[in-house]
Amino acid sequence: IFQMIQLFGLLDCYSHSDDAAAEEEHVELFTTPTTKMGAATSDFGYNLFRALASRDASTNIFLSPISVSEALTQLSMGASERARAQLYRALRYHTLQDPQLHNTLKDMLASVRTAGKGLSTAARLYLARRLRLKQEFFGLVEQQYGVRPKALMGGAKDMKEINDWVSQQTGRKVQQFLTQALPRAAGVNAVSAAYFKGKWETRFGQSGGLENFQVDGAAPVRVPMMQQDNYPVKMGVDSDLSCTIAQIQMQDAVSMFIFLPDDVTSNTTLLEESLSAEFVQDLSMTLLPAKVSLTLPVLRLSYSTDLLPLLGDLGLSEWLDNPELEKISAQAAKLTSAHHKVTMETAPEGNQYPSETTPSHLTYRVDRPFLYLIRDETSGALLFIGRVVNPKSLTI
Repeated sequence: IFQMIQLFGLLDCYSHSDDAAAEEEHVELFTTPTTKMGAATSDFGYNLFRALASRDASTNIFLSPISVSEALTQLSMGASERARAQLYRALRYHTLQDPQLHNTLKDMLASVRTAGKGLSTAARLYLARRLRLKQEFFGLVEQQYGVRPKALMGGAKDMKEINDWVSQQTGRKVQQFLTQALPRAAGVNAVSAAYFKGKWETRFGQSGGLENFQVDGAAPVRVPMMQQDNYPVKMGVDSDLSCTIAQIQMQDAVSMFIFLPDDVTSNTTLLEESLSAEFVQDLSMTLLPAKVSLTLPVLRLSYSTDLLPLLGDLGLSEWLDNPELEKISAQAAKLTSAHHKVTMETAPEGNQYPSETTPSHLTYRVDRPFLYLIRDETSGALLFIGRVVNPKSLTI
């Protein structure tokens, strides 16, 4: 396979050059407020993904960072100037110099949630009533993001309230967002969720057949796979990262990047370390068109976690101790949870059939642990990112 792909040109993705060169490239790649915002939310997402991946090195993990960015950006509206600057740095907004930052984010969120892209998100703050909350903050967030923070009653009612709201926002696709009540001494709870079911540009002819998926250090598992000959992708080999990368087009200017290591390994640290908005934008311009015999696992998954313990890894340890949420309450208020849940499905359906009937010479068979990301091509925003170590253990 690798020699064949080399006929199409060998992609050698390079490690990041010195800062000056990176700055130059950054200016070239991201030129509008929206693409700069797309890059910032993506880089925050890659950092969050790395923090989560390093906690648990050999499990399936999934995130929709754009919904987390929205929840934490809502929270930043309640912080002192100093605390807001700390949050902005973690969210990568300090690189933007965008006086209209909230409007840019709001517009970008609206564009990535248009019906054809297949993404729905939910982001909201839930606040302990005992904090004697400042009503101006509620109005400020609602005016900007169209969602009003909510004061909690305390107890099981809150759990039902949050679960119902997330379900409603995601077309009843993200269910049972919380499985246990929030802590009694709750302060501020950031809620973020997403559902993704994008449609392929080119459909898959066959699906549902069980095939072997290799698992690191264990027997292969049988999982449903989709397969199609003459499938149009963009492709390349990265010899530094020992992986083959394919970009698969989805409808409405969304695409999936798949990073398939050469060997059956669940250690994808080197690959995870290389991910950045700049790196992925470079890929989208460097990968070369090819027709391949493409085999992909059918993904149906639901994943949830509390991201609060990871925020310290993003440089927010000091902020977590003292977030200075003075516009929310005169009392000291802390972030007490940052629950996140995602649900995703892929299916064989697509817009069009492959153009030829003769079998492809190239094969791209995703039958071992891999990383993938889903990106909005217009803004460059990272919509979804995941590491699949064993698709057999994925459930909705």
